[in-house]
Amino acid sequence: MFAYVVKRLLSGVVVLFLISMSVFLLFWYGPSEPAQTICDNDTSNRCTPARLEVFRENLGFNNPWYEEYGKFMKGVVAGREIQFGSTTKFDCPAPCLGYSYRTKAPVFEEMKDRMPATFSVAIGGAFLYLTLGIPIGVAAARRRGTMADKALVSSFLVISSIPYYLFALLTWLFLTISWEIPLFSDTGYFPITENPAKWFSGMALAWLALGAFGCTSYTRYSRGSMVEVLNEDYIRTAKAKGLRDNTVVYKHGLRAALVPVITIFGIDFGTLLAGTIFTETIFDIDGIGLWSLQAVAQRDLPVVAATALFAAAVLIISNIVVDVIYSVLDPRVRLS
Repeated sequence: MFAYVVKRLLSGVVVLFLISMSVFLLFWYGPSEPAQTICDNDTSNRCTPARLEVFRENLGFNNPWYEEYGKFMKGVVAGREIQFGSTTKFDCPAPCLGYSYRTKAPVFEEMKDRMPATFSVAIGGAFLYLTLGIPIGVAAARRRGTMADKALVSSFLVISSIPYYLFALLTWLFLTISWEIPLFSDTGYFPITENPAKWFSGMALAWLALGAFGCTSYTRYSRGSMVEVLNEDYIRTAKAKGLRDNTVVYKHGLRAALVPVITIFGIDFGTLLAGTIFTETIFDIDGIGLWSLQAVAQRDLPVVAATALFAAAVLIISNIVVDVIYSVLDPRVRLS
């Protein structure tokens, strides 16, 4: 097991290296010139051709890309110095992901400030995914073919066919504007260390929207997987031995049925951590998703690159964790 985890971690590092190089090359050869963006955002002086050339020189765009990529990777590991213009210099400690073109603040520090909001959204939404979706899916599988099963599956198919951004927007409009439910009156992220009650009320509507929409998929995943498992020979053997239905379903069947569900959940949870753009935008949560959307609109390329690397990292880690959980849930899975 330990050797497998180490092997996966090393392969994850290689993938991150390749992704960082790809992002850097898109940064380097992209249609939006970083020097022009910085020069335009510098309100203290007019952007003249001479000043633009100074920015190009200081950003290293007159040097070979591989030389500047080496400086970028060195900054991630050991820090570096970044210069904007002819006089403005910034000391960027490791892990250095650059400085924002718009705010002139370290990208990593800005990312750290937004991580609690994104983690709050992701953990709350993922918790509702599982606690609502899996029990409903198992209940539907046990009643396969009944009117209740057909009605449940049909209604969830209708909900999941609605675009998520529209579902979240309607949730906010009805529960906050039309019905004026006090719990959902003030959405947004408030630090849990300062006011736990306000943190909960600010996140509750985002969790409800994510959980209600996401659990429809997990209900269908759980139902399909459970129906397949309940037809296995070892389940029929357990029933023939006289075991109670609940023991057969939850002790023997559910453990195997969760394997494909956990696979999908690992990817979904990594995506949530990478930034729930629609959720954070609609419910005014200043997390990584909203931050990355603003960076794209403002052509703030260091922030775009940093969020892309962060998203890749959390997805790789999520997949490694899922593979390890496999061996716990299903003894038939062997990790070599």
